[in-house]
Amino acid sequence: MTTATPAHTPSTTASVVAAVVFAAAVTAAALVGVLSNPGTAGDYAALQQPSWAPPSSVFGPVWTVLYAMIAVSGWLVWRRRGWREGRTELSLFAVQLLLNAAWSPLFFAAGLRGTALIDIVLLLATLAVTIVLFARVSRWAAALLVPYWAWVAFATALNFSIWQLNIGS
Repeated sequence: MTTATPAHTPSTTASVVAAVVFAAAVTAAALVGVLSNPGTAGDYAALQQPSWAPPSSVFGPVWTVLYAMIAVSGWLVWRRRGWREGRTELSLFAVQLLLNAAWSPLFFAAGLRGTALIDIVLLLATLAVTIVLFARVSRWAAALLVPYWAWVAFATALNFSIWQLNIGS
């Protein structure tokens, strides 16, 4: 359900600049993960994994699509509310991006699988609240985050399983 408050009406230039800002923020979150440990695929393959763990080649394409959807979602809320009126929603959006960015360095670079599990559980909860708040502003913005939430839920189960299978390794 969308709110009855009038839509924020940004200029075309402001809209393009905001789209670039959201794309840059999401790209930065993705790059933290990629650059924190260039050997992620090899590290992942070396871990004991549950039988249902996907191959490392699945993660890149999935995250590419999800990151594009995440950026568009945030931008849609900004278009409706702007920075000032959308402060709560967009602040939670930023928090989930920070939690997202922290996961790979924790899990792979630092090898802190239990700490990474805490991070991803917080990400999952923050993302759920973000979806609820986004739905009040834009159904499309919320809908674009649902596949991300589902993937993070799956990744949470995978993180837990890998952590359990590799304790003491």
